[in-house]
Order: sequence, then C-alpha cells, then structure tokens
Amino acid sequence: MKKSVQTISLFLGVSMFAFGALKFINPFKFWYTTQVVSSELPFEQFSYWTGQLGEIASGLIFILLVFFGKKKPHTRHRSVFTMTNISVIVMMLVAIYVHLHPNVPHEVLPLKIKLPVIPLFFLIFAIINIWLNEKSHNSSH
Repeated sequence: MKKSVQTISLFLGVSMFAFGALKFINPFKFWYTTQVVSSELPFEQFSYWTGQLGEIASGLIFILLVFFGKKKPHTRHRSVFTMTNISVIVMMLVAIYVHLHPNVPHEVLPLKIKLPVIPLFFLIFAIINIWLNEKSHNSSH
C-alpha cells in the first residue's frame, strides 16, 4: 500500500469510526436520529443502524488494512479495500441526500449548514483513495 493510500485510509478509518461512535452519545445521537427521521429515509430503523454501524465497521476495516493488511493475500486485501471505499461512497451519497432534504433542519447537521461539505469531502477522499490504489497496482504490474 502506497504511503498516500495509507494516509488517506488511516484518516478515513479514524474519522469514520469516530463519527459512527459519536452517534451513540447525545447531542450527536439526537441530531442523527432527527436527520434519519426528517429525511424520510426508507426503513427508518434499518437506515439508522446501517448508517451508524456502517461508519464504525468501515472505520475499523480501514484501520486494520493499514496496520495488518500486509499479512493478507494481495487480492483479498485489494477487494476488501475497494469494497470499504465503495461503502464510504454509498454512505456519503446518502448523507448528501440527507443534507439536501428540505425537511432536515440545518441545526442537526454537521457545521449547522445545509451544504453537504463534510460528506462531499469524504466522498472525494474515498474516490481518490480507490484511484491512487488502482494507479499504484497497475504501475507495479
């Protein structure tokens, strides 16, 4: 894993884990619940738990890949790495939808603004992470 990919993966890992874990504690729990309910996401309970646990799981996987990924076969590592980045992309697309939903009050959003700055930031980082890893993999073969 290239240094740039390691750095982005570690940043995504720590951040995603922290954001997911914070959703268990008020006021973040209240804000997150309000976001899920107000945005009218389908399967409200499922959406609530998959968002929260998805962030924690993807964060842990990134951290494990950075520190222990060299011990796994390369193809498996690459597949897990790609799927974890894709899961972040999907979660951030949902977060962008939530930010832009007219029923979600800006007071319960990060930075207290409707503009989905944080989800866009993480979405772009996950895309760059995949691209850098693929570029690195293709140049080594």
